[in-house]
Amino acid sequence: MTTLCSHRAIGLIVNPIAGMGGRVGLKGTDGAATLAEAFRRGAQPASNGRVLKALQRLVPHAGSTIIFTGSGALGAETAVAAGFDTRVVHVAAAGQTSAHDTRAAARAILHAGVDLLLFAGGDGTARDILDVVGEAVPIIGIPAGVKMVSAVFGTTPENAGMLAGRFLASDAAIRLREAEVMDIDEDAMRGDRVSTRLYGYARSPYLRAYSQNAKSGSTLREDAALDAVCRAIANEMEPGRLYILGPGSTTRRVMAALGLPATLLGVDAVLDGQVVGADLAETDLLRLMHGRSTTLIVGVLGGHGSLFGRGNQQISSAVLSQISRERIVVVAALDKLLALSPRHLSIDTGSDDVNATLTGYLPVRIAPDRSIVFQVR
Repeated sequence: MTTLCSHRAIGLIVNPIAGMGGRVGLKGTDGAATLAEAFRRGAQPASNGRVLKALQRLVPHAGSTIIFTGSGALGAETAVAAGFDTRVVHVAAAGQTSAHDTRAAARAILHAGVDLLLFAGGDGTARDILDVVGEAVPIIGIPAGVKMVSAVFGTTPENAGMLAGRFLASDAAIRLREAEVMDIDEDAMRGDRVSTRLYGYARSPYLRAYSQNAKSGSTLREDAALDAVCRAIANEMEPGRLYILGPGSTTRRVMAALGLPATLLGVDAVLDGQVVGADLAETDLLRLMHGRSTTLIVGVLGGHGSLFGRGNQQISSAVLSQISRERIVVVAALDKLLALSPRHLSIDTGSDDVNATLTGYLPVRIAPDRSIVFQVR
């Protein structure tokens, strides 16, 4: 068993509004107007709950670890609640925090001379932190946003905490890598267009079982196989059954086979060959599902292997708890599955109970008459 060296210093930055737009169908929370709309739709902050899960993996070492962070919801309140010696190096102004606070906290933490910087948010938060710290300090992201396609994140909050602990303990299995920081244009997403770019590289601790890879694309060979299996899924749809289709180009092929319009980066619902809901939020899905037998059709996020918890937070733990495991249809190209490293599908629903019901093995449809059984964890 490894142990932390005495008095290791960690920086902690929390974007308290990260991820709020996900369950309510906004695909992010960039910008004051989008944040106001998220609140209007009933969104609640969840970042600090995910930070607590990460810090709980470091609690055995709290006596030898100092956390440098921002005031209140920027990190201090959660670090104190987890039992850490906490030093506030940036005080946010009264009212809602912003990217300015993220950057200011990063500068103060960098000046404090930490061994590692943990942050909670999405790709936009990663970008803001990279702008300040560059390669001066290693960073690990606690996934808390809607868009998380960068390679600096742990696969779950718990794994981000485990990765941080083992790095600070100088575990020989942990190495530093140049991890891609990617970003997706949220305005383009809301217009049903994908605009992803490489923003830069950060130094980030890496362990295959805990670290997320950057998103990968599809090949031409994948396209024909996906078209065929998606046509088969469309032909198998049963009358009277509600079908929920997750975001992405794979499920959009099912909608195309039905001759229906689709929301590329949103969640749609089909009943008896007709669209009964487009670009749905969590509450919309729960309303449509009430009293109806439901099947969920989802793709796999290439590179990540993410099934739930990355870009499809509308399909929440509350939604998943009402769909039987046998009625979750996963579809992906074989090439994409074989390229995953580690070779399993990951889930991060925010609910330990729901995660437990989904872990194990699920069939993934890769051709009209062919499936491959893949581990989910």
